[in-house]
Amino acid sequence: MDRTLCLDPGPGRSPFSSRNHRVILGEHDRQSNAEQIQVKTISRAITHPYYNAQNFNNDITLLKLSSPVQMTSRVTPVCLASSSTSIPTGTSCVTTGWGKTGQTSSPRYLQQTSLPMLSPAQCKQYWGSNRITDAMICAGASGVSSCQGDSGGPLVCQNGGVWSLVGIVSWGTSNCNVRTPAVYARVSYLRSWIDQTVASN
Repeated sequence: MDRTLCLDPGPGRSPFSSRNHRVILGEHDRQSNAEQIQVKTISRAITHPYYNAQNFNNDITLLKLSSPVQMTSRVTPVCLASSSTSIPTGTSCVTTGWGKTGQTSSPRYLQQTSLPMLSPAQCKQYWGSNRITDAMICAGASGVSSCQGDSGGPLVCQNGGVWSLVGIVSWGTSNCNVRTPAVYARVSYLRSWIDQTVASN
């Protein structure tokens, strides 16, 4: 799995073009020239065939890198949630990104926050049952939120002693309301498509 990363261009963005993007690994401080980062070109970007730009259903794009990643103390793989993974409601999970914060639209340092998982029923109470599909999962409404610029980033939970990628930042309120849950692409639901796509590419 070291050649595949999960990413999405974010709501309202143009379709993903692998020519115009690079994958940067190992970065924490965006203004530092001293960090041992790896910059990778993308040989293929594969968006889910049933991605719906209207409601962000199946909001996932896999990126095949042009060359293998060098594993270091700062660049390590994360486990993918299995098809049967079910994270208990209230479990504290972690999301990271350089998205908008209360202080700035573009922070210098990688931001991290913990937020609780919601049940599908709780998520549908906030957003309405017609907006939340099986390919979505919710977290937050706890005083913190993912925001613009975090799209495509990870939601990881500790499950059975290991960290697993459970969600991919997808959508939420336009003002990043910290009392409303953010919505993430649900990796467990998408796992069979991920596995088939990686195996055939």
